[in-house]
Amino acid sequence: MTPPEAPVDGHEAGHEAPPAVSVCLETLKKRPDFLACARARKAPAPAFLLQGRDRRDDDAVVRVGYTASKKVGNAVARNRAKRRLREIARAVIADEGRAGWDYVLVARPGSTVQRDFAAMTTDLRAALARVHGQ
Repeated sequence: MTPPEAPVDGHEAGHEAPPAVSVCLETLKKRPDFLACARARKAPAPAFLLQGRDRRDDDAVVRVGYTASKKVGNAVARNRAKRRLREIARAVIADEGRAGWDYVLVARPGSTVQRDFAAMTTDLRAALARVHGQ
């Protein structure tokens, strides 16, 4: 008598796990894309402004842009603000963003760098709901 096969990755033998669905995040780089988002829907949050637009195409890619003006501070402060915005986008937009949408996260002076990271992710979830619900 042969011993039963051990479960693989916590699943019973013979049952395949459903494929993980992941959204591909792409970074906005061209000025016309940023300007198109600026004319679209907006959702303010304490640490940033979220701009979002439906591209109305069949592309499944979610595109995200980040901007921090000189009002945010010197180059070190602007880069830190954009790093924090990129990280919350990876954490939230990758899961809750809609395919075929462009999003731009605009840093706010002082608060983007100083606000608690967990609060920023909560703010982004709420802002996404407002942008999608308008």
